[in-house]
Amino acid sequence: MRLFLVLIMTICMITGAAHADPQTDYMLKCMGCHGPDGAEVVGKVPALKDNVARFFSVEGGRAYVVQVPGTRQATLPDKDLAALLNWLGPRFDAAHMPKDFSPYTEAEVRHLRQTRLSDVNAIRASLMAALAEAAED
Repeated sequence: MRLFLVLIMTICMITGAAHADPQTDYMLKCMGCHGPDGAEVVGKVPALKDNVARFFSVEGGRAYVVQVPGTRQATLPDKDLAALLNWLGPRFDAAHMPKDFSPYTEAEVRHLRQTRLSDVNAIRASLMAALAEAAED
């Protein structure tokens, strides 16, 4: 599997296709931690699968998805990161996509990336509590 990823990355760098599409960007920038299916690594990496789109419907969640360190520090231009984030929800959590979801824009991503989260775990816990409370309603 690693040889395959190295081969893909090399081909993309040689051909200039490193930012060809969101799926390729996911493969090159996210899959190393989240795996091909967006799975959780317990205690280390939160699941994207059946989870990520939930954040789009809770106050502060949309910003959080951009500001978590792996996203905020990704070596992708803002435009490509916006496209990747817009691809993630439907790909890994279509069941929870808000009907009124407004796609991320390049300008929004640029603005949100300027904020570094002070305590990622505490903010995530707060958002998860808000999601649980909203589910009870």
